[in-house]
Amino acid sequence: MALPPSSTAASAQASALAAHPLLWRARQVSHRLDTVGTGHAALDQVLPGNGWPTGALTELVIDAEACGELSLLLPVLARLSHENHWITMIDPPWIPCPSALYGNGLAVEKLLLVRTQNKKESLWASEQAVRGIFCGAMLAWPDAISFSELRRLQLAARATRTTVFMFRDPKALNSPSPATLRLRLTPDNGDLQVRVLKCRGQRPASVIHIRRPQLLQPLRQPPVSFRGSDKRKRTQSEKPVVSLATSPLRRPSL
Repeated sequence: MALPPSSTAASAQASALAAHPLLWRARQVSHRLDTVGTGHAALDQVLPGNGWPTGALTELVIDAEACGELSLLLPVLARLSHENHWITMIDPPWIPCPSALYGNGLAVEKLLLVRTQNKKESLWASEQAVRGIFCGAMLAWPDAISFSELRRLQLAARATRTTVFMFRDPKALNSPSPATLRLRLTPDNGDLQVRVLKCRGQRPASVIHIRRPQLLQPLRQPPVSFRGSDKRKRTQSEKPVVSLATSPLRRPSL
């Protein structure tokens, strides 16, 4: 027997709703997410969508600087750079080593290093980078950032499909976050321990151990501190300073 028109319409609406990518059922392990593989099989297995969420904010809470946080991201950064997407780093606590990055597959001509002088400039630069690099990646090391400021970056990332990584210290664990994915990174006898604190779907109970070589050691500290109360006073410009000086090979000087 044929269904009445009203029942048919209701059934069609229910089917459309069930297929919507933002709908999640309690029994599902994860949402339907656009992702890119992390390059680490053990980590891919426990992340929703089996990779880093694209067009979203990922928060990395670091128990100790230089514990392997950048090594963890090198596979996806290398992939994006060779797909002709820009990689922007804002206020890293060390000076990246171009030869190490190049040796691990990153196209350094697609890398921008941004140094800012205070929190306002850092947030301004982060948002401009996210809004200006479609499908690329932005990495930032903010001194402090609020829920609403993170939310703005999350929305900007969604609009441009940019993959955003924010590095935070353990104090951030005391504050809520709108990040799609939140991980805690802990050094473990030369390896890296990764714990998923927040993701869309069921949180894995186990800790992931990732073996890593010392890819970027030794890390060189910047000649002038750009963090906390030691930041330099502003000079002529109110906007962040971007390192665009080029060598004879026309590659950014990092």
